[in-house]
Amino acid sequence: MKSDFQTLLQDLFKLQRLGIKTGLEHTFQLLDTCSNPHQRLKFIHLAGTNGKGSTAAFIDSILRSSGLKVGLYTSPHLVQFNERIRVNGVPICNEKIVEFMQLYSDDIKRIESTFFETTTAMAFWYFEQENIDIAVIETGLGGRLDSTNVIIPEISVITPIGMDHCDLLGNNLKSIAQEKAGIIKENISVISGYQEKIVKEVLVEKALEMQTQVKFIKPPKKSTVTVDGTYFLHEEVEYHLSLMGEHQAQNASVAIEAVKGIGFSVKEEAIKVGIEKASWPGRFQVLSRDPFVIYDVAHNAQGIKAALKTYTNIFGKKPIGLFALKKDKKLELIVSCLHNQFETLFVMDDKNGLLMRANKLSMKLNTHGIMATPLDDIKGFTSYLDNDQSGIIFGSHYIAEAVFKHFQFSFDSGVI
Repeated sequence: MKSDFQTLLQDLFKLQRLGIKTGLEHTFQLLDTCSNPHQRLKFIHLAGTNGKGSTAAFIDSILRSSGLKVGLYTSPHLVQFNERIRVNGVPICNEKIVEFMQLYSDDIKRIESTFFETTTAMAFWYFEQENIDIAVIETGLGGRLDSTNVIIPEISVITPIGMDHCDLLGNNLKSIAQEKAGIIKENISVISGYQEKIVKEVLVEKALEMQTQVKFIKPPKKSTVTVDGTYFLHEEVEYHLSLMGEHQAQNASVAIEAVKGIGFSVKEEAIKVGIEKASWPGRFQVLSRDPFVIYDVAHNAQGIKAALKTYTNIFGKKPIGLFALKKDKKLELIVSCLHNQFETLFVMDDKNGLLMRANKLSMKLNTHGIMATPLDDIKGFTSYLDNDQSGIIFGSHYIAEAVFKHFQFSFDSGVI
């Protein structure tokens, strides 16, 4: 089975060579060969630039704390592909991935389905087999033409929208917002986090077109961030998160309103328990406390600002930073939030060639007036830290495996 799994998983990843296709036709065709499982499932659909994954994790945890069987589909994964598709927190097993690929590999080739189109169909197929009560679905990229946009959800959720994936979604905030707003469906309510004025206008306009309305959730008036999590007030009720950051309090508030908006009977106690138990690796995650080392996958200006603000709120000083960046990211959109933020800044890359080479990233940062020293590995970074100086590793999902391996965090098949 292991050899079958590795071979079929390689076949699945080879589909990435087909790139990212815009349009839903192939997804509909592949789902049709799978007997259209999405037509018999209930969904909550999320789009946005930052906070999608965390908000999805909060919604998932609340619903599970209410006794429901919940599917969760997110991307990208941190260490193992299986993380993308979960039921009640447990990643899909290798045997089910093999089964799906063996059943539908001929159809995948015939349709020329991309990697994400295939994994989306796999998720819906698996969720129906598991007889879930509801699935929480995160868009992969954009919204309007994202493979997940074949679903009709119980409610749509849009987290803060910012500048990212400009080459595919548009080079201004309005264009990106219009793509994300594509998940808004006719007569389906929309919950949104805080948005810039132009984004808000786009969402309201799209909602009117779809004969629905958007409920914008204001950031909590009061939140306190510590190394033990985040405390905040929402609708005069106090909540505690294990996740850290004012932005996580905002994400949790959006999740609470989304759950309340789908018509399920969810008690306040279940909301509190679900919010507190929710975890989402790689989001201001404490890897070590002696010295403190934080890992955050933030890879755009909005996300990096939030991570660095959280760090300052907790530690009250500049960190030693370790930065990595995917090749296709526009550094020019990020540099402004890196200036004067670090005691010392290092950069690194990966063995798989997905990240910008460390030497190149260092030179580019230097031209923007940001001194950054290339490192070969994480061990070189931690050797600069001591009990008086903590650090933050940030910038990409694609260093997660190296990070977790160095700090001895295991990602097995158990609940995440």
